[in-house]
Amino acid sequence: MTPVWTADLGDGTYRNPVLNADWSDPDVVAVGEDFYLTASSFGRAPGLPLLHSRDLVNWSLVGHALDRLEPAAEFAAPRHDRGVWAPSLRHADGRFWIFWGDPDHGIHQINAERVEGPWSEPHLLKAGKGLIDACPLWDDETGEAYLVHAWAKSRSGVKNRLTGHRMSRDGRTLLDDGEVVVDGDRIPGWFTLEGPKLYRHGGWFWILAPAGGVDTGWQGAFRSRDFFGPYEGRTVLAQGSTDVNGPHQGGWVRTRAGEDWFLHFQARGAYGRVVHLQPMTWDADGWPVLGDNGEPVRVHRKPIAPPQPVEAPATDDAFPGGRYGRQWQWTANPPSDSRPRSSSGYPDGGWTAEHGGDGLRLACVRSADAGDLRLLPNVLTQRLPAETFTAEVSLELEATGAGARAGLAVLGDAFSWIGLERGVDGRLRLVHRFAEAVAEHERDAAHARVVPDSTGGRVRLRVEVSAGARCRFHADTGDGWRPSGPVFAATPWRWVGALLGLFAVAPPGQGSAGTATFTRFHVT
Repeated sequence: MTPVWTADLGDGTYRNPVLNADWSDPDVVAVGEDFYLTASSFGRAPGLPLLHSRDLVNWSLVGHALDRLEPAAEFAAPRHDRGVWAPSLRHADGRFWIFWGDPDHGIHQINAERVEGPWSEPHLLKAGKGLIDACPLWDDETGEAYLVHAWAKSRSGVKNRLTGHRMSRDGRTLLDDGEVVVDGDRIPGWFTLEGPKLYRHGGWFWILAPAGGVDTGWQGAFRSRDFFGPYEGRTVLAQGSTDVNGPHQGGWVRTRAGEDWFLHFQARGAYGRVVHLQPMTWDADGWPVLGDNGEPVRVHRKPIAPPQPVEAPATDDAFPGGRYGRQWQWTANPPSDSRPRSSSGYPDGGWTAEHGGDGLRLACVRSADAGDLRLLPNVLTQRLPAETFTAEVSLELEATGAGARAGLAVLGDAFSWIGLERGVDGRLRLVHRFAEAVAEHERDAAHARVVPDSTGGRVRLRVEVSAGARCRFHADTGDGWRPSGPVFAATPWRWVGALLGLFAVAPPGQGSAGTATFTRFHVT
């Protein structure tokens, strides 16, 4: 399948963003000829996506490192602004390591010999409120290990400072009480200093960290001969005359050819935080220079690397054997790990039903919150894959009980969906509903119409997304595509872009409510 967005222009150059979807707070590491990237996953499961590339331009999603969020019970319901914040990905002592801050619980780490896993269970390295954006460093010059992290004022009352620790090399123990290594309050004009990434280069300790907020901020660099400081700093990337607002938090990587590159995100509202790739050089005083003399590039020469096929993270899914692909995440932890698994090997807690053919069969989960998708944990989601696109899926609702429903949604702080609902008369109806950000319950967006018996209960559903994340829904109930309802303007959640979603629910009651089957999810 041709990706809906390609960064590789096919002539030795690339365009930004290299990942035109919500891969928030990216970090990257080079291991041999391979590059690996992870990103924030907040409250979705599985978490900690793992992407692979050979040239920093063409990326594929190869899995997830975190099966379920802990404490598991706390993430049994959607927690879109909690969970995994701003992870750091490193390779040291023959292992891959991921550290992240959960703002409500503290700093965790997991590790594995191979990026494919198995990954260790999460280890709570530092407990506390407001501990975020953690990054480790194994210093090969001294044999020491270190950790730096930022603070979330919403939980701790503290922000705009970075705290450093000495750490055991096994990543399980901090060896001191920590010190503030960079205090943003002491730097004129700096605020919301966060997202630090820690490196060793040229005899200096380096902290690359953004400030100024995700929409309008800038990227800073700090260096010191001693880990605990004092650090000197400067701005190394800012919007300038470009249209790339607030170039923010990311990671530095060096290729085997000796080139330096920097990946960072740009906040784009309902589309989430898309990922840009900047060339990186060093000036005569030893400071990094990012982009085009400190401003983001739109088009640039690709990194020196062997030729690579044009690639982007998958969107389409034929649901072979009834299993869903790696691009999908639930909006919360599935309730158990003893039921059928996705094609990624992750448990779905019985929210899907095994069957012999292709197509995703979702159980119509009974819920008192069936009228508000924002509250449901059993919505299977993926990121909006580009600024403009069309997503289609076919649906059959097998459930026979009144009130059972299933559909295709665009989901954020506001949501809209189109799909099928079983009426009290037993007949299937095509329905289109929405809820605004301030609304507690959904409302009809278009008059429901009975689905003809000749369709066998199957319909095709479509959402066309245009610039500005404006969504127009369509359905085909056997007589061709028809638009449904007014245009819906997608909105993000807090920290999270809008999502495409598939769901099946039913009103509260006893016993199984039946299933809904989705086939041929396709994005153009």
